[in-house]
Amino acid sequence: MTGAQAIVKALEMEGVELVFGYPGAAICPVYDALRGSRVRHVLVRQEQNAGHAASGYARISGRPGVCIATSGPGATNLMTALAGAYMDSIPLVAITGQVATSLLGRDVFQEVDTTGAAEPFVKHSYLAARASDLPRILKEAFCIAATGRPGPVLIDVPVDVQEEELDFCYPDRVDIPGYRPTVKGHAGQIRRACQLLAESARPLICAGGGVLTAGAGEVLRAFAGEAGIPIVSTMMGIGAVAPSHPNYMGMIGSHGVRSANMALRRADLLLLVGARVGDRAIDRQSYEGGGVGIIHIDIDPAEIGKNVGTDVPIVGDAKTVLEQLQEAYAPVPAHRSWLMLMQQYRDRGEEPSAAGAGGIAPQRFFAGLWKLLPEDTILAADVGQNQIWAAAGYRGERGAFLTSGGLGVMGYSLPAAIGAKLAAPGRVVCATCGDGSFPMMMMELGTLMQEGLDIKLVLFQNGLLGMIRELQDRHFGGRHIAIDLSGGPDFVALAAAYGIPGLCVETQAEAEEGIRRMMETPGPFLLVCKVSPQEDSHGQAVL
Repeated sequence: MTGAQAIVKALEMEGVELVFGYPGAAICPVYDALRGSRVRHVLVRQEQNAGHAASGYARISGRPGVCIATSGPGATNLMTALAGAYMDSIPLVAITGQVATSLLGRDVFQEVDTTGAAEPFVKHSYLAARASDLPRILKEAFCIAATGRPGPVLIDVPVDVQEEELDFCYPDRVDIPGYRPTVKGHAGQIRRACQLLAESARPLICAGGGVLTAGAGEVLRAFAGEAGIPIVSTMMGIGAVAPSHPNYMGMIGSHGVRSANMALRRADLLLLVGARVGDRAIDRQSYEGGGVGIIHIDIDPAEIGKNVGTDVPIVGDAKTVLEQLQEAYAPVPAHRSWLMLMQQYRDRGEEPSAAGAGGIAPQRFFAGLWKLLPEDTILAADVGQNQIWAAAGYRGERGAFLTSGGLGVMGYSLPAAIGAKLAAPGRVVCATCGDGSFPMMMMELGTLMQEGLDIKLVLFQNGLLGMIRELQDRHFGGRHIAIDLSGGPDFVALAAAYGIPGLCVETQAEAEEGIRRMMETPGPFLLVCKVSPQEDSHGQAVL
């Protein structure tokens, strides 16, 4: 078979059911090989969105997402999605076409150094030199993407290598010298962690995205319940613990909720699980030298101690290490008094904020939305103020919260929702965005309709780049520049042009009726919510 046929055959043998992509001349042999294969292709409208859709698919299916692009601009468009997946530890396999090997380095039509450009933000990359290497490369790529700390792997394939013939033989195992991710925590460090937990008066567990990646939510909840320890989460850790769980205090950070940040400030020991401890989650200056003990569990040793000092580093898979702690740790009765104190603050509740100067109050909107959403709803949030509102208003008991937490990519929500819906066709999928982020992805309404997907889309419209307005107000004396979004389209009419029904609402009463109509309408729906330009994202934060 040809190299292109070998790529498709390898995808089939890896159990890949669908791929997201956009064709071009340098990847046409692979597309030709996809015809008649068991692999379904989803045509996006821009290559970056192929990566985001693959990300959404991977996060819900638990398997690496696959995206395909051509050389040159196709590959460079894909780079942002790869960088986002790298920062959020999402397993992707990206296959890009490349000019013929004889033309490499000659600046011919649509040539870029794809592997060189992507090097800082992929877990590994390959430039295929021979068709005979492709079976091994594909086998290794899927292994690397999904094991250890998950991440994107890039395979760049010159067009002549795609056309070259080979005798196909797919490896039954992977043997990569030097690549041996640590899964089980060191026994000595487990003992040290148990000792610190036993000696602390106010321990706190912080769940990051690594808890979800490792499928460690159940054991985390069980361990915290048995030990009587409160839990907080980072934004990427939302969904690891149900909002109603008695130990859960909410999301921490500069945009977190009062009870979570209060617990974080009062804790004398912090057990970080699968969290990179980014600047929006924890102020490192508050913890360095502040007398707070830190136990850090992470599959990636490079993350431990990078942002905050660590007393007990434990390298390993989050689920495995938590199981080790659960087996070794003897609960301390006094910890339940600390938990009960924090529960009092959480149980007081926090009244959703009102709109600053008229319009719809986003937190009141989310409170109404979750009354009609099933508990297992998948919510994909974009970046900007709407991301913070969605994170603070998340109420999914058995659902999933998808967002671009590390890179903060505007335009992530709709393509990620498309991937998520294809991974879980029976679940409700809702995407939220702002009128700044929506134009960066609105072309994917075509993909949504082509695939016949029932996705509910909520757009908060305030006529400006709200998060940038906040920054300019806070740090630049209120001097506004380049935030005005006037001249934008009638979004409801735009959706109608794709055959998608929609509604624009301007008051809280209209919003409640709009939510009901959106949920009762079969198929996709766009609900545009007018929000005051003065509405802030940080109204509930207490640091």
